[in-house]
Amino acid sequence: MPAGEIRLVFHDVNRWKGAAIRTGVAHATGDIVLVQDADLEYDPRDYPLLLEPILEGHADVVFGNRFHGGPHRVLYFWHYAANRFLTLLTNLLTGLNVTDMEVGYKVFRRDVLRRLTLTSNRFGFEPEVTVKVAKLGCRVYEVPIRYYGRTYQEGKKITWRDGVAALFHLLRYRFFN
Repeated sequence: MPAGEIRLVFHDVNRWKGAAIRTGVAHATGDIVLVQDADLEYDPRDYPLLLEPILEGHADVVFGNRFHGGPHRVLYFWHYAANRFLTLLTNLLTGLNVTDMEVGYKVFRRDVLRRLTLTSNRFGFEPEVTVKVAKLGCRVYEVPIRYYGRTYQEGKKITWRDGVAALFHLLRYRFFN
């Protein structure tokens, strides 16, 4: 595929986030893969900030951070509390020091993603990939991003069940996979 060309790849039915990322990685041809959720809660104007640590040779993986620096919509307390808990548990299990594990904005050197066997379909991608890049010893950076969160009335889909699933995925990928 010529440089700068965009190719869209679709599933016939919604197979959720993790499956979409696996399909995207399988079709990726560049050196860097940036995960952008389709709902645009994350601002594409932050791409240069997200890419910088990799382009400068400092990072293998970059996580956005919704809570440090960029404007963000103030929404659900229990979502924030669950994120803090899951992030703390992630750090305890992996030895990392991330501050927003569940953020959907993540950037990878493509060769790192190709070394991972990803299996999660829904939002389990976030804990799975975090545990697996920690196991690989990847250099992980965080950068502040803008966050325009949505309400359930505006189409937000994550529920408490996804929080429980994230807990399960953290333990599963840390100890059994």
